[in-house]
Amino acid sequence: MIDLALALFAGIFAGVITGLLPGIHNNLVSTLLISLSPTFTFLSPFAVALFIVTLAMTHIVVEFIPSIFLNIPEEDSFLALLPSQQLLSEGKGYEALVLLVLGFLLGLFLVILIAPLYLVFLPSLYPLLATTIPYFLIALSIYIICREQRPHLAAFVFLLSALLGLLAFHLPIREPLLPLLTGLFGISSMLTAQKTLVPKQIAPQKIRTLLPQKREFAQALAASLLAAPLCSSLPGIGSGHAATLGSEIIPQNNRSFLLLVGSLSATVMLLSFVVVFTIARARSGAAAAIQEVLTPFTHQQLATLLLAASLAAFLAAFITLMLGKRAAKILNMVNYRALSMGVIVFVALLTLLLSSWLGLLVLIAGISIGIVCIKTGVRRINLMASLIVPAILFYLMR
Repeated sequence: MIDLALALFAGIFAGVITGLLPGIHNNLVSTLLISLSPTFTFLSPFAVALFIVTLAMTHIVVEFIPSIFLNIPEEDSFLALLPSQQLLSEGKGYEALVLLVLGFLLGLFLVILIAPLYLVFLPSLYPLLATTIPYFLIALSIYIICREQRPHLAAFVFLLSALLGLLAFHLPIREPLLPLLTGLFGISSMLTAQKTLVPKQIAPQKIRTLLPQKREFAQALAASLLAAPLCSSLPGIGSGHAATLGSEIIPQNNRSFLLLVGSLSATVMLLSFVVVFTIARARSGAAAAIQEVLTPFTHQQLATLLLAASLAAFLAAFITLMLGKRAAKILNMVNYRALSMGVIVFVALLTLLLSSWLGLLVLIAGISIGIVCIKTGVRRINLMASLIVPAILFYLMR
């Protein structure tokens, strides 16, 4: 029990660090740990698995902080940039963080409802889902474009984003999501911002003053229940796809959309562990690591991992709110334009270090496409083509 407790708290600590550091993804840490695990003879395989699970759950909630306050997104948080940038410009960056964290906790409860259904029905439904998902994503893409006031411009942005996504994933680039998502969603927003300073950020002492309305909660809950079961069982279909799907079918405002993104981040990650147990298919890096460490993978181990992940998630949510309050105060003391320029230089150097000069070209191209999207008034959800189209081709070419 001592090694399990140490693994849990070590996973939380590591998740906080990786969540705060841009470009250091929990998948990278999981892969490194698996490669080094033979040398950790004092740890049981289950302790290693527990560390990976708690790290992953902690990382995806803590990473909301740099996503909101520094405009540096990752795979699980990039869509949160769109409404959080608006709230940040109104001095409500901490409110955006609270909504994401509340959504994240909502996702934990949704898993309690969905997980038993996965265990019973997923083995028989998986072949059908894998066959129909590319056509569903094609229909969703057409629907997104046709909803625009100027569909021809939306189609242009969509195609550019799709091409960039395909190049990023097929070129010899390590960590391709860093330059791809940061360019499309992050730095492009910084460079087109009209203000050199963001308003003073308000971090109320009582979080209950920021709680969503019943209507916003219901919208996010309904969209999560609709999108999570479909998108959490298939590789290549992440929380970004799920949020796009849910928000297009059940329209969201900024606050309910943040709840939705937070909810799906937790739901998709947790259900990936259920999926790897049920059908032995890993749809996340953390789940793949669990599959490699635990052979066989038992019902008792799955239940313990889900319980540990939930405990880690609650602790990580508390830590995130505390760190976010400090981040809001720090942001009040710095020149936002200078901070933005520093972040851009940092991301460029990090991209060059992790993804080579090819990654830097992807970053520059992503920035250009993101600026075109903003300047033409096209909804930035069309930039999701950078992930949707590669997923469509992945399933069509299987």
